[in-house]
Amino acid sequence: MLHSGKEPAVLVVEAGNTTTTFAVFLDGLVADTVTISTDSLFVPDQLQELLHPFVAAYPGMRDAVLCSVVPGVSAAVVGQLAQLLPGTVMQVSSRLNLPFLLQYDSPESFGADRIALCAAGRQLFPGKAVIALDIGTAITFDVLDGSGSYLGGFIMPGLDLMARSLHERTAQLPLVAIAPPEELLGRSTAACIRNGIFWGCVSQIDGLTARIMRTLLDKGQVAPAVMATGGNAPSVAPLLQVETLLVEHAVARGAHYLYQLNR
Repeated sequence: MLHSGKEPAVLVVEAGNTTTTFAVFLDGLVADTVTISTDSLFVPDQLQELLHPFVAAYPGMRDAVLCSVVPGVSAAVVGQLAQLLPGTVMQVSSRLNLPFLLQYDSPESFGADRIALCAAGRQLFPGKAVIALDIGTAITFDVLDGSGSYLGGFIMPGLDLMARSLHERTAQLPLVAIAPPEELLGRSTAACIRNGIFWGCVSQIDGLTARIMRTLLDKGQVAPAVMATGGNAPSVAPLLQVETLLVEHAVARGAHYLYQLNR
């Protein structure tokens, strides 16, 4: 369907370690998405073939936003986007005008995905403390206080990384695909690995979230909002003890918000 919205369509590219999502934003909302393996971006002409339908469907689309945590992908994607679209390609980084105060020892090392997720938190919960979770290849926590100051966070291995590490660093443990188990306890080696990693992850997030909340309350903050995104968030977030808002495409939404603030 051809675009006839109030604002020009904008293409947001979220390049993660495992997958890359292309999202077309139309009047501030996600209108179209496609997700591919990040490795496939290194195949010649893959991006051109993928994006031609997007460009044809949204002829008024001029600009793009790239939010990438894979440096090897960034240059190639920016170059191809510049060929496909007549406008500008904005890259998410700490150099942009941010809707929060980033207090970090080396701002340039703060991941683009975390910047975008913090921006999404400010957009969704203005004036409120936020705990932003990204439960993907890695699990990240980022915490903002009610005034929008960045307080700090955590980075941990995600479910699949933990499974791979157990397999690669032991002699006999198999590589197990991690999914929500039906029972708490496992009764086979594969089930013990699956249940241990999955429920361990849930308990770890619960415990760290509780500690963060106590710290914020000790500082006089009101109870924070908790939001979650990432590939494993749909299976993990509903099992957390704290009320958690599951936000689909939160990183892309934050990247689009940064585009609005910086265009």
